[in-house]
Parts: sequence; C-alpha cells; structure tokens
Amino acid sequence: MEIILKKNVDKLGYKDETVTVKNGYGRNFLIPQGYAVLATPSNKKAHAEMMKQRAHKESKILAEAQEIAAKLADVTVKIATKVGENGKIFGSVNTVQLADALRAIGFDIDRKSIKIKEEPIKEVGTFEAEANLHKGVKPVFKFEVVGE
Repeated sequence: MEIILKKNVDKLGYKDETVTVKNGYGRNFLIPQGYAVLATPSNKKAHAEMMKQRAHKESKILAEAQEIAAKLADVTVKIATKVGENGKIFGSVNTVQLADALRAIGFDIDRKSIKIKEEPIKEVGTFEAEANLHKGVKPVFKFEVVGE
C-alpha cells in the first residue's frame, strides 16, 4: 500500500514522503492515527502542488538547520546533577534535561529530536548526542555531566 506521510514517523520516513507499507500497518495504525493519508491519484496531485509551493520554504528551513548545526558542533553543554561518593549520579541523564540545557544556552531543540548515543547515562563524564534538525542535518554534539 502506498501512503503519503503527514508527520515524521520513526524508522519509516519524514513528513510529505510517499512510502510503501504493508496494508495492515497503513489501514490500522498510520491512517487512523493521522500519520498518513492514502496515496490516491487526487491526493498525489494535491501533494505535488503543495510540495511545489513549499520548495522555497524548505530551502530556507534547511539553511537555518545547517546554521544551527554549525553552531551546535562547537558547543559543549554542561548538565549539573547530584552525584554520590563514587562518581555515580542519582537517576540518569535523559533527553528532557539535555533539551532544557540546550534551551538555556539559546538552542530551541525539541527533546524528541535528540538521541543520546550511550544511554543510559548514570555517571559523571563527557558524552555525545545527536540532534535531528532536518532530513539530512543531524549534528553530533558533546555534553558534559558534572556534579553539583
């Protein structure tokens, strides 16, 4: 079954892509949840027209994402947390804390688009994370977990 995605779907595709999925997945999950529409000839035609109008906006958004990625590559984010005697932290560092720390230094990145490479993080040190800013723009940045 061929569908047009209305939202980004993990491990399937990005918004406005036309993808082929199994019938059950499309009819029982993607379409009822509002993630996709059936790729009928009329929907394909409307989608093509919309994509033509959006092409200019997309180039602008891509340029902004690349600019943010260039700035983000040079930044090391510090996350302060409570630490025990042996260097272990209480709990673990997650994407919510990372998104808040990025927001504090001027980067407004959604927590859902951040992936921590070595999860779970339960000790003090320097680690890496990836931010999915746009289709081809996924900068890797460093963050440091320090004790309070």
